[in-house]
Amino acid sequence: MPMKDQGDNPSAETPAAGEAARAPCPSARMFGGLSGKLLWLTVFFIMLAEILIFFPSVASMRIRWLEDRLNTAAAAAIVIDGLQPVELPRALQKEMLEATGTKAIVLRKDGTSRLLATTDMPTSVDEAYDLTDVPPMTAIRDALDTLIFGGSRMIRVYGPVGDTNTGVEVVMRDRQLRTAMFAYSRNVLLLSVLISVFTATLIFFAINRILIGPIRRLTGSMQQFSSDPENPAHIYIGDGGRDELAVAGRNLTSMQMELQKTLKQQKNLAALGLAVSKINHDMRNILASAQLMSDRLVDVDDPMVKSFAPKLLRTIDRAVGYTTEVLSYGKASESAPRRRHILLLELTQEVKDILAIDPQSGIEFVEQIGAELKVDADGEQLFRVIHNLCRNALQALTAPGEGAPGTLRRITVAAQRVGSVVSITVDDTGPGMPLKARQNLFAAFRGSARSGGTGLGLTIARELVLAHGGTIALVEKPTVGTQFRIEIPDRPVSLEDYRSRTHLEK
Repeated sequence: MPMKDQGDNPSAETPAAGEAARAPCPSARMFGGLSGKLLWLTVFFIMLAEILIFFPSVASMRIRWLEDRLNTAAAAAIVIDGLQPVELPRALQKEMLEATGTKAIVLRKDGTSRLLATTDMPTSVDEAYDLTDVPPMTAIRDALDTLIFGGSRMIRVYGPVGDTNTGVEVVMRDRQLRTAMFAYSRNVLLLSVLISVFTATLIFFAINRILIGPIRRLTGSMQQFSSDPENPAHIYIGDGGRDELAVAGRNLTSMQMELQKTLKQQKNLAALGLAVSKINHDMRNILASAQLMSDRLVDVDDPMVKSFAPKLLRTIDRAVGYTTEVLSYGKASESAPRRRHILLLELTQEVKDILAIDPQSGIEFVEQIGAELKVDADGEQLFRVIHNLCRNALQALTAPGEGAPGTLRRITVAAQRVGSVVSITVDDTGPGMPLKARQNLFAAFRGSARSGGTGLGLTIARELVLAHGGTIALVEKPTVGTQFRIEIPDRPVSLEDYRSRTHLEK
């Protein structure tokens, strides 16, 4: 069947084209991303602030407009009052009222009121306003009332003339006042929009340069690093600033370098594990052959051979078991403990025999364990734990530079039972554990106490002890040396096992 060319299919898309289609254009990213949201939020907040400022502003503008009308009417009223008892002609009154935009002017002086000019005097007044002392909330309420309901109402306005006891009262329509207030509101709106856009633009570019740009660099570095974490060129290189983003960039760099180191280590471990599995497979076959040949040593009549043959057989059996467990390590964790009550002293003596400490080395191996003390544990796994700790202690005591004349060199394995818990301590008089090893205790490939070590021994020991429900910890001691404490609790006894045991005893 012939294959279709990708070019014949209009819906086909190359990976690069798909990425290009999904990638937003710079303008869309700028105005649709975090910076765009910041721009619109700035405009919104500034407009909200302008609205809150607008109400007292328009109320103040209304009072000033009315005060201007009162001041104009007051100037005319003082002139007319000086012409007493002459009365202004009707035509002159009309011109003065048109100039002041009022329907009537009343002068209040010495407790009396005098109508100075009037034309088309209205029969009723809709609202009356005293400008002597207007509270802010009242001014805002009156301004909103004029904007919403004004335009055709007749109003009466009263106010003092300067600091005197003379007052002026005018009657007028509020159409001109409302028109002036709308013009003022329009100007305030346009000015607010200009201020908000200008301020938001400045904030937008400033934040985009100071904040959004570095965030984009951080995000881009994360995306590049996630696509190819083993490439050193994808590690983020930040600046030397002291702000939060600079600190975050340095932490990201440290994290990427640490992760890259870990990935490289894991890759090496995977290759090492494959090699170890192959070697271990062949080693198991060799040990199996050695096991068959060692079985014949039992038939030799040499007393020394007869004394060492059982230990040699147990050692080879244990080595075969280790190789089998190593082969299954990649598929699962350590096998579940096959627990039984074992004599701890016998197990410790086996550890001592395997260590084969040279009598000429001057190193003592002391067991402070009761002959009847039993521990509920998997014998093979507990042997591995104690053997690993004792071997580490022996290596520390035999290290170059250790063991000066007169120095006590001892490995002590002690144990005691407290209730249902057996506490085991492995103590030595060596140089102690270095600070780096203490900081990375029980961490594979990092917690080794000697040069060239892997730290796997303590990691495996901890895993085995935790599988028993116990704990293992480094104990601080006042003297030199290293001491580990292992605590292993007994298994809880089920009710059925207890009843069965009780029934058999009866």
